Amino acid sequence: MECPHLSSSVCIAPDSAKFPNGSPSSWCCSVCRSNKSPWVCLTCSSVHCGRYVNGHAKKHYEDAQVPLTNHKKSEKQDKVQHTVCMDCSSYSTYCYRCDDFVVNDTKLGLVQKVREHLQNLENSAFTADRHKKRKLLENSTLNSKLLKVNGSTTAICATGLRNLGNTCFMNAILQSLSNIEQFCCYFKELPAVELRNGKTAGRRTYHTRSQGDNNVSLVEEFRKTLCALWQGSQTAFSPESLFYVVWKIMPNFRGYQQQDAHEFMRYLLDHLHLELQGGFNGVSRSAILQENSTLSASNKCCINGASTVVTAIFGGILQNEVNCLICGTESRKFDPFLDLSLDIPSQFRSKRSKNQENGPVCSLRDCLRSFTDLEELDETELYMCHKCKKKQKSTKKFWIQKLPKVLCLHLKRFHWTAYLRNKVDTYVEFPLRGLDMKCYLLEPENSGPESCLYDLAAVVVHHGSGPGPSALCSSKPSISGQFGGRVGSGHYTAYATHEGRWFHFNDSTVTLTDEETVVKAKAYILFYVEHQAKAGSDKL
Repeated sequence: MECPHLSSSVCIAPDSAKFPNGSPSSWCCSVCRSNKSPWVCLTCSSVHCGRYVNGHAKKHYEDAQVPLTNHKKSEKQDKVQHTVCMDCSSYSTYCYRCDDFVVNDTKLGLVQKVREHLQNLENSAFTADRHKKRKLLENSTLNSKLLKVNGSTTAICATGLRNLGNTCFMNAILQSLSNIEQFCCYFKELPAVELRNGKTAGRRTYHTRSQGDNNVSLVEEFRKTLCALWQGSQTAFSPESLFYVVWKIMPNFRGYQQQDAHEFMRYLLDHLHLELQGGFNGVSRSAILQENSTLSASNKCCINGASTVVTAIFGGILQNEVNCLICGTESRKFDPFLDLSLDIPSQFRSKRSKNQENGPVCSLRDCLRSFTDLEELDETELYMCHKCKKKQKSTKKFWIQKLPKVLCLHLKRFHWTAYLRNKVDTYVEFPLRGLDMKCYLLEPENSGPESCLYDLAAVVVHHGSGPGPSALCSSKPSISGQFGGRVGSGHYTAYATHEGRWFHFNDSTVTLTDEETVVKAKAYILFYVEHQAKAGSDKL
């Protein structure tokens, strides 16, 4: 929004010596000394933590307004308000009086000058830190991020994502997609939208809100986020710029209430697909995709137009067979899909844990079988038979005509009863490797022995009883001050494998874990990638 308070609130010199030493993204709050989510006041250059930590930045603003509420505002008092602050990590600007992010600047461009100065400090600190780390490694002095795995020393290079206010649903999906290697690499190798030059050449780019709504790019912000997640930074990355674009193009996700991770994933993939189809920055992204030799034309699945990396990686095809029970007429329809939503069979819904003894454990195969088994449609789903010329009872069956490179399986854990949305908390057993999809294919005889095998790459897990926010979520109250700690609440985390090791992603916290922990998780979304034959095998 256009903020009217900049001229009276932005008072510090762009290169002020009052700024703390070190990297701006690691500056500490002057009250609680926390280095999480630092914000700098553009009136006095003091640094405080954001509202999702201890809220001292907002308190600094509120304390400065006390004299103004007890006395009549004088012209002099109105000039100094401590109203506007800047995020030291994303360089976005926020006005507490407007209670919104700022897109404009002062007449002298002071906000942009401060932003560039902070960026210079960040780059300098990064260079010094890299030199220091290189020296430490040369001296064989391992820092706290180095661990011993299988007898060799290695570093945790994964980066967490800050929770912006019940955004764990987005963080879990982003971390999962960042570990789908072929999908992630495509975006990371795309050229940046703005090739910066002059004084800012080679420096870290960020989303500039003043570009206007017409210039926001989901593809570009998604690319930047993926690039940031595996650079080895110990400081959690703030996806605020990406979330801003999500707000702009996906109205369903505006605000700070908890959302459904699967719904967000579908919207995200759909909008990435649409933007890639339209071309970007003067270059057709579909053309770039066609030049990628790893994505052959035979593996593409078109959804709503031309193929993109989204459909090339996640796209499969279902055959839907419907048979009229009166005249026997068969109808066949081919439907493209990006993921499959599977019901948990009703006979397993009381099974809450793997070790519970009352009955057999539900497996992923049971859910897939339920999805593809022949079923009779009920009275509310009568089939319009073209031969009988009226709606008739019928049966339906799904076959998979074409499997995708990445098989995304969504377990339907939420369902409506009367006016309540309840969670199916059943444990579903799933394989880490060797998921065989051959028996669900329409023509299995045309598939090779290993072409239907999949290995697990990532799992999204929902904790709690429902999709809403709760104390399980690592965020503080949202900007509006509302906090939905209510019955039917929850939190999302993700497990993903990277270079042979499993990680647990819980917003800003990333920890190494093991396969035994992963298989015990109550999966909500599973990402399986095509099994890769070992080098030297006889497979053609």
